[in-house]
Amino acid sequence: MAAPKKKKVITEDVIVSAYTDYCLTHGKKPNSVYEFAKQNNMEESEFYQFFASFEFLEKQYFVSMFAYTLELLEKNEAYQSYESADKLSAFYFTFFEMATANRSFVIYLLKEDKNPMKNLGKLSKLREVYLEYALTILEKPIKIEQETVVKIQDKVLQEASWLQFLSIFNFWMHDESPNFEKTDVFIEKSIKASFDLAYNIPTQSVIDFGKFLWKEQMNGMFSKS
Repeated sequence: MAAPKKKKVITEDVIVSAYTDYCLTHGKKPNSVYEFAKQNNMEESEFYQFFASFEFLEKQYFVSMFAYTLELLEKNEAYQSYESADKLSAFYFTFFEMATANRSFVIYLLKEDKNPMKNLGKLSKLREVYLEYALTILEKPIKIEQETVVKIQDKVLQEASWLQFLSIFNFWMHDESPNFEKTDVFIEKSIKASFDLAYNIPTQSVIDFGKFLWKEQMNGMFSKS
């Protein structure tokens, strides 16, 4: 007599993998959690053990990318001794290497809705953890003891870093260069220019970054949908 089949163990990774496959195959999200669960031989309650909704799953997807990026970086002993700019560079290169490995789904998530603000909303949880990370690695350009001013300076640094992260994200999404080589250049020049602006007198790096952006704009990089 054949032994009864063991029920598939449902984990967060199993659900995310099945959801990714469905969205990329059908070009849209499932109609309901019930339908999705039934198609993947799981109970609806098993889905809710990990995610409250498809929308929450999508937001958490980017947080998981962030967490895995930091996990990889922290395994590198050299990373702990890096200066702020080098830590941020390592983070960007590692994060977008992971994004490239999952590019189809990442692009789907950030272009699914016709309303760009709704797509941007999927990064809200990522923004929260990124801002915390940025605060731990970015040095204050001006040493001030007054608590109120320190908080304002921290907030400015965090938000500026987040905008930089978004600009890299946007560039990567539209990058058509082989192996996304231009994104690597964008990261290098963006970080060099931003740190020169924040911590030093603007130098040639700022001019170089401006020339790079102008060249890409002239090539239509940012005019594509």
